Amino acid sequence: MRYINRKPASPNQGRQSSTKSEDPVQAKTALKQSELSEKLDDNLNTLKQLLENCSDAVTRELLIGAEASLKAAVLYFDGLIDRKEIEQHLLRPLVYLKTIPGLLTEDNQSSFIEQLSQQLLPVGELKTLSTFEAVCDHITAGDTVLLIDGYKQGIAVGSRSWQTRSIDAPENESTIFGPKEGFTETLRFSTAQLRRRLKCTDLKIEAMSMGRISKTTVVVCYVEDIAPQSLVAEIRRRLKSIDIDAVLDTAYLEEYLSDDRFSILAQVEYTERPDRICGHLLEGRVAILADGSPMAMVVPTSFPQFLNSGEDYYQNFIVSSLMRLGRLTALFIALLLPSVYVAVVTYHHEMIPLSLYLTLVAARQGVPFPAAVEALMLEVTFELLREAGLRLPRAIGPAVSIVGALIIGDAAVQAGLVGTPMVVVVAFTGIASFVTPSYNAGLMIRVIRFGMLLLAATLGFFGIIMGLLLLAIRMASLSSLGQPYLAPLAPLNRAQLSDILLRRPWSLTSQRPYREGMKNQPRQKLPENREGS
Repeated sequence: MRYINRKPASPNQGRQSSTKSEDPVQAKTALKQSELSEKLDDNLNTLKQLLENCSDAVTRELLIGAEASLKAAVLYFDGLIDRKEIEQHLLRPLVYLKTIPGLLTEDNQSSFIEQLSQQLLPVGELKTLSTFEAVCDHITAGDTVLLIDGYKQGIAVGSRSWQTRSIDAPENESTIFGPKEGFTETLRFSTAQLRRRLKCTDLKIEAMSMGRISKTTVVVCYVEDIAPQSLVAEIRRRLKSIDIDAVLDTAYLEEYLSDDRFSILAQVEYTERPDRICGHLLEGRVAILADGSPMAMVVPTSFPQFLNSGEDYYQNFIVSSLMRLGRLTALFIALLLPSVYVAVVTYHHEMIPLSLYLTLVAARQGVPFPAAVEALMLEVTFELLREAGLRLPRAIGPAVSIVGALIIGDAAVQAGLVGTPMVVVVAFTGIASFVTPSYNAGLMIRVIRFGMLLLAATLGFFGIIMGLLLLAIRMASLSSLGQPYLAPLAPLNRAQLSDILLRRPWSLTSQRPYREGMKNQPRQKLPENREGS
């Protein structure tokens, strides 16, 4: 055996290596989690390290007490607080403490923080803090923190106030009938709109902080005894299991709440209308809102739900039912029309009248591409124009998309690159795709349409039928938080079917859509001759 002589490492050398290997992120985290000190100067020095290079952080030091012998400090971020409220309800009472004799003596020194919170500060929201992490969380959220020399606790004063967008009509879900207000980026304004419509204590709004850096407030809204507790518990479990640095929008949570995150089929629904959210809550669903996002997420969802519009319940039920059937027809047109045209022209000439076939052949004379390539070119061009219209400024976006479609379509026909019938087919398909109320459903249709077009180009109608079967099988095997994706079509539920394809009259709606675990299913008490409907 060989023995190697090693020099013993000096203790300083080991200490230097451990210091160099110390992770700065872990060191800052440990500093945040440490408790406040009794010495105000030590607390301020630590906070200066945590708030280094934060030019908007404000520290206001002052002297309080009957003889102005007690040092205190007020911390906040400029732009996140209401200065008038802080000056009137925090700084002024603290300054007036000098004129109250015997307030701060040896007898009541231990209970001074409690007296300050309960008697002297006329502020609605107060909270006692004990760690630097709590102090940082509150001041970054818009609160003001008061630290006093000699006390290991601080006081967080609710003073949140910042510039917000006013409540306005929803931009993406415009309607003729019904309310004209939508959610905003301020979470408390959005929850207040829900509370104003459902004036009951059964409306529960559970808040949680998500994102290690963003500290975004996310709320889960549901109506107790209507939403199954098992559903609420599952949503709560999935949200608490998310460990991410930031949540900037509710869309960040979609993959975590989806049963199959690799599917292009949307398993959640988005809306910016408070009335629609209330309608979903009254049917046993759960809404999720995030601070900074005007879009609310609804879970669970099913594919037939994407064809329903909130305006259906503000019109006559006969008109609404016809509109739903029209949307269903538009769905199949947007999904299958280009594929059917390509299959007929390429493989199944005998399925159309001879005069129509001769007209199509005459219109396609001189076109150098097959019908499938022709359809793909126009579809891709249409999608690019649609995206350009969305990304351009609002003043010129619609004009560019419409004029671009007219000019490019006419130029392509004049140049002989495409035929006139294909331009009509793609244009009609685009119009039908705009009929779907849900933007998520529209995206799904746009993606699946290209797959159906390729199947029609290779196998004709057999490819279309095979694609529809695969799509139906995939939808039937999918679920949204345990709810079948095609419910109530598969599995078939006749009681709920009457309010999916058609709009059931309110006078005949006695029960909510049943969900396992729902305790409060009756919706209204019908007359005796109508009970059981």
